[in-house]
Amino acid sequence: MSAAQSSDKPANERVTDSGITIDQVYGPEALDGWDPDSQLGAPGTYPYTRGIRPDMYRGRLWTMRQYAGFGTAESTNERFKFLLGAGQTGLSCAFDLPTQMGYDSDHPRSEGEVGKVGVAIDTLEDMRLLLAGLPLDEVSTSMTINATGAILLLLYQLVGEENGISGDKLNGTIQNDILKEYVARGTYIYPPRPSMRLVTDTFAYCAEHIPNWNTISISGYHIREAGSTAVQEIAFTIANGIAYVEAAIAAGLDVDEFAPRLSFFWNAHNNLFEEVAKYRAARRMWAKIMTERFGAKDKKSTLLRFHTQTGGSTLTAQQPENNIVRVTIQAMAAAFGGTQSLHTNGFDEALGLPTEKAAKIALRTQQIVGFESGIADTVDPLAGSWFVESLTDAVEAGAWEYLGRIDELGGAVEAIEGQFMQQEIEQAAYAYAKDIDSGHKVVVGVNRFVDDVEAPNDVFPIDAELQRSQVARVGRVRAERDQNGVDAALADVEAAARGTQNLLVPMKVALSRMATLGEVSDVLRGVFGEFHPNG
Repeated sequence: MSAAQSSDKPANERVTDSGITIDQVYGPEALDGWDPDSQLGAPGTYPYTRGIRPDMYRGRLWTMRQYAGFGTAESTNERFKFLLGAGQTGLSCAFDLPTQMGYDSDHPRSEGEVGKVGVAIDTLEDMRLLLAGLPLDEVSTSMTINATGAILLLLYQLVGEENGISGDKLNGTIQNDILKEYVARGTYIYPPRPSMRLVTDTFAYCAEHIPNWNTISISGYHIREAGSTAVQEIAFTIANGIAYVEAAIAAGLDVDEFAPRLSFFWNAHNNLFEEVAKYRAARRMWAKIMTERFGAKDKKSTLLRFHTQTGGSTLTAQQPENNIVRVTIQAMAAAFGGTQSLHTNGFDEALGLPTEKAAKIALRTQQIVGFESGIADTVDPLAGSWFVESLTDAVEAGAWEYLGRIDELGGAVEAIEGQFMQQEIEQAAYAYAKDIDSGHKVVVGVNRFVDDVEAPNDVFPIDAELQRSQVARVGRVRAERDQNGVDAALADVEAAARGTQNLLVPMKVALSRMATLGEVSDVLRGVFGEFHPNG
């Protein structure tokens, strides 16, 4: 059943957010003919339904990350240190829209957006300030960046080298998932095919220079935030993953050379059991795809390692404290599902950037789930539940059906260019909104149990002077650098873009000479052009 039909269901019939019918009770008949050995296996063994490690959280808990990034590099650095001091075990950085879109802070299109939804990074100087005093050889850093992902990674590497930390000592992730930008978010720069070259060049560069870095976080998170169902989230994301693997192989890389560094990024919503089933199904599907479709021999190539973030689109501005409960449920779903790292949203994020109070409560939520709930005491604690196993199979079956349709269209890139994924998500989002409007789906504080009180006004403040100071800094960097050296390095970037050399090699030289993020992006714009969805 499609998600668009869910609001037509009788009131006494229950369905998941993906439209999977839920029976009143489950028993052995739900798994009639089911083979636990082939569908489950032991934790840490193929097909990894029950987790990628035999001991999972008994060995160590998931990495606790809190997404941070706002204003200047200095203010974000302060938040990083605050979170590390509160017990966070990994960093996660958000960048402002100009940085994501390849514009410097002094570009006319950056007006009003500098530092607004993330930190502004224009040059190596900004990255130095962002990472000042952080133990880069000890902490894992995740950077949510796509079209300019290679640039931010190179800046990170340069700061590490300036501090005596070689690339093989750096550990972290760049999102670098450009395909989902065309599907869900829109922060792309170049057309899909040259963008794919940047992705695969990053794979090859990291294999040689930053071997412990996760070169891509194939993201279902934003697909879900755009309105997809849980089934669509894993189907479209895995389809994109297949496209990246195919592109890397076509570029001459051996699958076992790059696949161990692929990772995924999932959303966590409120339907606890469907979310757990989603993670288990996705892990099983990826193991089969890498083994049977791509012939991967290295076990690490078949492991679906993933980060989870609780659902931003599920947060409500009404009665925002209710979001603490929603985030707790979602965090438990991620832990039940075997996530490798987790970000929990602040309860006030429907109103603005998370305040320090909200960020600390979100981190404490993870710590309580990890240390007090008992979830971490045994591996895959819901395994064998007739309901959960049946739901895992149903989610997987729905996702395979979508993958078959995408293969018929020629693959993910062709499906995106033909607007297939976008249209499916739009239909699902419309059905979801219709269910809320009709009251068929209850959202506490929004369409039921409503209070007549105004939203709180103690939201994160935006510094009006931020853009002025950031513009001044990038201007000073331009004035003090060796312009001839920058021009020569940018010319090498252009030559590489027109040829076949790995783009990251000359890009690193240009950035080390204080070329700006916007200047490097503009050189690539001049060669690759810009993507416009309507032609």
